[in-house]
Amino acid sequence: MTETSNGNPNYQPKGKIKINTPPPPIQTAPQASTKYKGVKHTIMVMSGKGGVGKSTFSVNIAVTLARKYRVGLIDADINGPDDPKLLGVTKEKLYTQDGGILPIDSPYGVKVISMAFLLPDEKTAVIWRGALRHKAVQQFLEDTIWDNIDYGILDFPPGTGDEALTVSQLVPQADGVVIVVTPQDLALLDAKKAINFAEQMHIKVLGIVENMSGFACPHCGEITDIFRSGGAEELAKELNIPFLGKIPIFPEIVQNGDEGIPAVEASEKVREVYEKIAEKLLNQIERKQ
Repeated sequence: MTETSNGNPNYQPKGKIKINTPPPPIQTAPQASTKYKGVKHTIMVMSGKGGVGKSTFSVNIAVTLARKYRVGLIDADINGPDDPKLLGVTKEKLYTQDGGILPIDSPYGVKVISMAFLLPDEKTAVIWRGALRHKAVQQFLEDTIWDNIDYGILDFPPGTGDEALTVSQLVPQADGVVIVVTPQDLALLDAKKAINFAEQMHIKVLGIVENMSGFACPHCGEITDIFRSGGAEELAKELNIPFLGKIPIFPEIVQNGDEGIPAVEASEKVREVYEKIAEKLLNQIERKQ
């Protein structure tokens, strides 16, 4: 027979589910909060759904900008903190100084803060309710000690739910958001939701990037449109939003990412694509100002 409560409010099922919970966020004194100071410009990176390469874009655009500017990267995806893996700094741990959190220095000139630095290993899941996730994001944004950063890249959690709302409200001075999308119609529908989210939160959309825009053959360089192509550009025209560029599927992006090396550091073809996008992105920020 199936065990039931039979209306008993004090009923407890037999057995317990064991959950390996990660350590709590670093605790800092409220009076020591930096309130997200030390960052001149903030670029949010958002997608309407997961799996479109938002974190890969965030890391590579950060490394691209770091060649000329001081750059910080805030990994606000508490459940899937992948940015340290892509930067090759998975073994680092966070420390505090004078009540603030010190970001981790990556080998590529980008300072990074992420939930991954608080977990005991890569397999540990963050099984937290919304209030704890909100607190962790708040601490990353307000208590991290940034030292005169020119551009802060804010890697949003996927979707348009509670965590995205939290991040957008904590950084009202952001310059704007970049929407990362793949070309197929289903992904474009979710991109429209992300754009609508930004509009409702009064965040300027700096532009749209079409990721996985065709497969670039490593032998001949020919582009094959696996997921179609051009959908993001058409969406940009439809909504009168800047189109920042297309990023094909380069095998180097996958291989280098798994090795903890940003593809823009290892591949000239990838670097050229990101440099063009970075130039258009900075032009949009200058126009906004």
